Amino acid sequence: MGMFIMRKQALSIGDIIEKEENFETFRNKVKEFDVVFQFGLVFPELKQIAQAVKVVKKILYLKVENSVWRSELRLRQKSIVDRINSSIKEERIKSIKFI
Repeated sequence: MGMFIMRKQALSIGDIIEKEENFETFRNKVKEFDVVFQFGLVFPELKQIAQAVKVVKKILYLKVENSVWRSELRLRQKSIVDRINSSIKEERIKSIKFI
């Protein structure tokens, strides 16, 4: 059984999740989900043709309506990645995989 150290001041759950090493994987998953969730907000003009599916190892998986749009978005990949990262103010995406 581990030993508990009493703290003078109680920490909030948010502080614990933000600071404890044990929650690093959890924090990364939340950041990945945040990119998927915010994709439509960052790119409202793409809502009808592309849907963010998931993020794995800083690769955003985008489901695209058809091959014509897939080609167009592939040409704009760098600007899409830059816009996502700048809106979040952190490099969370390095590349996009179109599916």
